[in-house]
Amino acid sequence: MSTTPPVSSSASAAPRPSIVQLAIKDKETLHAAYIPLFKEGGIFIASAREYKLGDDVYILLTLPDDTERYPVAGKVAWITPAQAAANRSQGVGVRFPPDEKCRMLKSKIEEILGARLASGRPTQTI
Repeated sequence: MSTTPPVSSSASAAPRPSIVQLAIKDKETLHAAYIPLFKEGGIFIASAREYKLGDDVYILLTLPDDTERYPVAGKVAWITPAQAAANRSQGVGVRFPPDEKCRMLKSKIEEILGARLASGRPTQTI
C-alpha cells in the first residue's frame, strides 16, 4: 500500500513575499526610482521577475551617502512591462506601507531629493 501525503490547505496560500536588496548610489538614480505620487511614497525596482498588483515585496533599501538599510514591507502598486514606451525599464513600483517608519523614510528621501522632486526630468514611473 502506498501512502500519499495529505494535501494541505496552505498549499493554495499566497506565495511568500520576495526579498529585494536595493542600494541606490546617487541622487539621480533615487529621483528616477522614487514614486512621490503614492501617498505613503514608493520606489521602483527594475526587475524581469513577474509580479502581480498587490504582491508583497520586502525591500532592504540603502539610500545615497547612507550606510543604513531601511526595511520596507510594501506591495506592488505599479508594473512596467518589458518593452515599455519611453525607454522605461521593466519592473515594479512598490508602495510603502502607511506606518511611522515609512513616513520617516519618505521624508528622508524627499529631503535628499529636494528641488529634484519638482523637476521635469524623466523617471521610471510617471
